[in-house]
Amino acid sequence: MIELFTVVGLGLTLMLPLANPLTSMTLLLSLGRHIPLQERNRQINQAAIYVVMIMLVTYFAGQWVMHSFGISIPGLRIAGGLIVAFIGFTMLFPTQDTNDMPEAEANADALAQRKAVNIAFVPLALPGTAGPGTIAFIISATATMQSDAVHYSTLTLILAPIIVFLLLGVLFWVCLRSANSINKFLGEGGVQAIARVMGFLLVCMGIQFVINGILEIITQHGAPVI
Repeated sequence: MIELFTVVGLGLTLMLPLANPLTSMTLLLSLGRHIPLQERNRQINQAAIYVVMIMLVTYFAGQWVMHSFGISIPGLRIAGGLIVAFIGFTMLFPTQDTNDMPEAEANADALAQRKAVNIAFVPLALPGTAGPGTIAFIISATATMQSDAVHYSTLTLILAPIIVFLLLGVLFWVCLRSANSINKFLGEGGVQAIARVMGFLLVCMGIQFVINGILEIITQHGAPVI
């Protein structure tokens, strides 16, 4: 039992900086500000489930999936980095608000009935919280734990990741559900300012993921790194 709690605590300590639910909360404030409250809460519930499922599938089948499709960790980092950078650009340079468009005012009833865009899976769950860094870390940690399996019981190897991922999912859900209170406190201008700052940081993170992936490829092929 002590071994299980130790592994769970270590897993949370290592996963929290990578998962960082605050990033998804900022994405929700920026991209979901026009989604009705009831629909937004429904998508938050979906996103929390998606986060847990992505992590569980990555832990138990991630290596098999990547080997089956010939995907390497550097490739995962580069692809994920491009997605993160794209989302960052959309936050830095948002499209014109429908409230400022005469066409939207003339068709207010039609716009109100339009189905809200679902952002639960992309970008809230992936790559907002279960991003390329999180996925790459889980896959790497899985290989390490399996190689050191002699130090851990089978029960710990099965239960510890499930508990860690469930706790992260609950924390993710709490952060997103509290986004409405933060939105009321900061106001529209404050949310937009934070969204642009986070957008810039996401662009930087995405580019860094791409750089790390390229450097890993260079290192694996034995080429000198300048």
